[in-house]
This record gives sequence, structure tokens and C-alpha cells, in this order.
Amino acid sequence: MANIENIVKVMNFHALLRVDKSKKFAEKYFEFEQKLNKVICEIYFNKNLTLDKRILFEKNDGDIINIYVGNDLGFCGNFNSLVISALKKDKTGKKIVIGRKMNYVDDNTLFIIEKENFNEEFPKIQELMFNYINERRLKEVNIIYNHYYNTNDIRFETKKLFPVELEKPEGLNLDVDFAAETSINKILSSLLSYYICYEIKICEANSRASENIMREKITHEAKQKITARNEEKAKVVRKEKKYKNFKKQLGNYRKVDEEEC
Repeated sequence: MANIENIVKVMNFHALLRVDKSKKFAEKYFEFEQKLNKVICEIYFNKNLTLDKRILFEKNDGDIINIYVGNDLGFCGNFNSLVISALKKDKTGKKIVIGRKMNYVDDNTLFIIEKENFNEEFPKIQELMFNYINERRLKEVNIIYNHYYNTNDIRFETKKLFPVELEKPEGLNLDVDFAAETSINKILSSLLSYYICYEIKICEANSRASENIMREKITHEAKQKITARNEEKAKVVRKEKKYKNFKKQLGNYRKVDEEEC
């Protein structure tokens, strides 16, 4: 029981440390996403550039890539249940699975990444997205994960990342002239793949925040139950000790009484 209590305390502390960190990561990537969106719009909507704008649109007979984000560690309740359910129902899409606890592989699984190794393994996803977009063989990209809104609102969501729907920022200057020494379409392809990849990073950081919120709640409740159980056990021990002392005192009293008689 002492080992379980120590594990619960460590996991609770682990979750508390990572909640704020995950939220800050998501915010950082969100800021970069906005800047990247502005740069893409400046190129895409520019009046002086002739682009192959099909780059942003899906290929009807292309591949569908679905990214499933779970977790590595326990004490998260049913965090993975809906994600795994969606993963098992997906019979046609190419899959990228993030999280050791997901524990599912089929013929369409491209690769599996442990969540703790996400940043180190992320170049695989970047390369994959760039190749698919550059070669125009992508129909759709979706990410399936748990989205953190607040501590009491964590929702299972599917977010479409491609085809990209660009939002033109207000006050965007579309008369800027560019000098490019390479194919402007290749530049746009690269920016688009980066855009999708940063969306993936935002969702992963958001999933990490959701995971740690759930872990903090569950371990906090477990700590309270363990504390209550320990207090109950201590109360029983105290009662037994008092009863033994009472019996001892009663025995001494009877002994003295018998001697006086």
C-alpha cells in the first residue's frame, strides 16, 4: 500500500508540473501558426504572383492520413478509450499513432511514436507531409485527440488539417512584389506542410494538457481516498490500543480488588 501511495503522489506531482508547460507550448505554437498563416496568405493571394493554387486543395483519389493522439502513462482514466475506438473503426486511412498506451497496429499504420519522444520523432511527420503535399497525392489529413478547453471541459475531437481553409487577415497587403530564385509553388508547398505540422504540434500539446488535467484529477482523488483509508486504519489501531489498555486496567483493578478481599 505504501508503494501505491508513493506512485500516486509522484504521478500527481508529475501532472501538476506538466499542465502549465503544455498550455504554454500550445500558446507558443498558436502564435507561430498565426504568423505562418499571414505569410502563406501574402503569397497565395498576392496580385503579382502566378501560382498553381491546386496545391491547397485535395486530390480526390489521394490518401487520407489520420493522426491518433493518446498517451504513454497511466492514471488517466478513460483518456484513450474514444481515441482507440476511432482508431479501430478506421479501416481505410493511413495512420500515425502517438502514444505507447494506444497499443494498436494494422497494415495501414505508417508509424507509432511514443508521446515522450514526440519532439525527437516529429521530423518523420514533417518529411511525410512535405512529400505528400509536394507530390500532390493527399486527399485529407485529420487529427483525433482530446481537446482541452478548461479543467472541467475536455472533449474528444476530430480536427481536419487538410485541405487547408485559409483565413485572410485584415489589412493584408497584397501588392507586395516578390523576387524568388526558386519555384514559388515549391515555397508555398513547404509553407503549407509547415502549417499543417504546426497544427499537429498545437493539438499534441493540447492533448498533453488534457492528459495531465485528467491525471491530476484522478491522482488527487486517489490521494484523498488513500488518506481517508489510512486515517480509518489508524482509527481502528487506536481503538484496539484503547481496548487493550482498558482490558489491562480492568484486569489490574480486579487483581487489586481480589487482594483486598
